[in-house]
Amino acid sequence: MNDIESGRVDPGEPYGIVAIAASAGGITALGHVLSGLPAGFPVPVVIVQHLDPRHKTIIAEVLGRRSKLPVRLARDGEKAEEGTIYVAPPNHHLLVGADGVLMLSSSELVHFVRPSADLLFESVAGFYGPRAIACVLTGTGSDGAMGATAVKSRGGTVLAEDPETAEFKGMPEAVVAAGAVDFILPLDEIATVIRGLVEASPS
Repeated sequence: MNDIESGRVDPGEPYGIVAIAASAGGITALGHVLSGLPAGFPVPVVIVQHLDPRHKTIIAEVLGRRSKLPVRLARDGEKAEEGTIYVAPPNHHLLVGADGVLMLSSSELVHFVRPSADLLFESVAGFYGPRAIACVLTGTGSDGAMGATAVKSRGGTVLAEDPETAEFKGMPEAVVAAGAVDFILPLDEIATVIRGLVEASPS
């Protein structure tokens, strides 16, 4: 399931966005993935990482030290630009709307969390359809599984960290159990596959 040449994924349209979700253990996992994306990466990256809303976050600074791309907290109403990484602020859902405009919401918790990977993935599926890549990394709970199913149903591509090697199995296990995954990968291979998918898609 981790072979780009397998024909499982049809690069009929260029990919337009990469959405990544993580929870427990996610800062380390995100650092691994982002460090493998090159400068000038041709699509935006949007991230939901479950964070404690009671504390000021420095996640953008921490991930920025590992990334060749600029990393910042998403701002409501800004357009997602290629080669930039946007992280959901604590206690806000992050969604992507028409024309790739980012939206922040303080609406109710989804599966006990805010930000919600499900909401991010569902919004990405709605706007980008087959041009979306969704990736679920380490974490507890099942956030992301429903959203990944939406991405898959719209023709997008879904990756999951291998639950057997993830620091916390819950989130990747849930998305695998939902049957929505194209690639199940050890952490060290995820960035390479994302790059391969994006670079192989027609311009």
